[in-house]
Amino acid sequence: MHSAGKDVRIETTLSQAGSRWDEHTGAVAMPIYQTATFRHPALGRSTGFDYSRTMNPTRQALEDAMAVLEQGHRGFAFASGLAAIDTVLHLLPHGTRLAVTEDLYGGTFRLLERVYRERGLAVDYVDTSRADAVEHALAAGARAVFVEILTNPLLKVADLAAIADATRRHDALLIVDSTFLTPYLQRPIALGADVVVHSASKYLGGHNDVVAGLVVARTPELAERLAFYQNAVGGILGPQDSWLLLRGLKTLAVRLDRQQSNAQAVAEWLARHPRVLRVYYPGLPTDPGHAVLARQSRGFGAMVSFEIDDARRVPGILENVKVFLFAESLGGVESLITYPVVQTHADVDAVTRERLGINERLLRLSVGLEHVDDLIADLDAALGGGGQ
Repeated sequence: MHSAGKDVRIETTLSQAGSRWDEHTGAVAMPIYQTATFRHPALGRSTGFDYSRTMNPTRQALEDAMAVLEQGHRGFAFASGLAAIDTVLHLLPHGTRLAVTEDLYGGTFRLLERVYRERGLAVDYVDTSRADAVEHALAAGARAVFVEILTNPLLKVADLAAIADATRRHDALLIVDSTFLTPYLQRPIALGADVVVHSASKYLGGHNDVVAGLVVARTPELAERLAFYQNAVGGILGPQDSWLLLRGLKTLAVRLDRQQSNAQAVAEWLARHPRVLRVYYPGLPTDPGHAVLARQSRGFGAMVSFEIDDARRVPGILENVKVFLFAESLGGVESLITYPVVQTHADVDAVTRERLGINERLLRLSVGLEHVDDLIADLDAALGGGGQ
């Protein structure tokens, strides 16, 4: 792997992602190898690259960078976050019982319920913010655990160290979706995870201009299996998008520092607003997951969800925001506001949504790089004033 060295801090590794890969020319910006196939030097000889589905230099530079950042053995890049999760699920044999975070992204729920359950995967939904609930699922026969940290959209925190200990004792696989935190804030493999997945469209890309997924495997054995499935299934990331992700990684640290600062201020302001019933943000000391995440990460992320007092206010809020953009997705430099019950979790049945707290009063914010005073003023105007 080509990196700036093992002893440097993560900010340095991020800023030089891909910059030391091309030894032939010394290119500081990783070149885009826009080619489907590669010429062989002779019969029986290869440059190491044969066909871009199997391996492409631009994609490999990204995959190498992610392996270093996540402190794993090998990285893999895919055409979307769901393509990444789909490939990871190929690790689970037919009939496997999988324990999954109950309030997870609606697209993952759809993949599990509409595709994998029909193909023999047994799925149990668990409150992974309770280590005892995960332990119970493992004792009941779960052979793998899929954890979202943080959860989407309620931002619940899992004690990854405790869950990793439980999965080791039960000889089970621990898969962690770390999209909301990224390796800059938390490294799940260091806490005991076996596989880490990301929707790289979000913070890793950071500019709402690429759709991608990333996976990092902890061991050579898992990496070998994932490499086979990546090549066999073929949902790989192209070189142009791989290059965009490498460019995005270089500014991840500075972006997240600013986004977290903004998110903390927005969450504190929302918590004081008379029309806001509840704020979900682990950076608030009153949040149930605050203490765990303070121990296991270097920050609390930049996602904030909140519940207003009357669902009838929602259309007006979405129509009246001027700085926040009413759009799906998250993690970019622009601040977004999302209505989960309609946009991201429509595939989850209404009874389950209501039980989890994904109700018609819930809004989710992806806090960006704008001036925090403008963000707060925008929300205040959209909520009808009254904020302090």
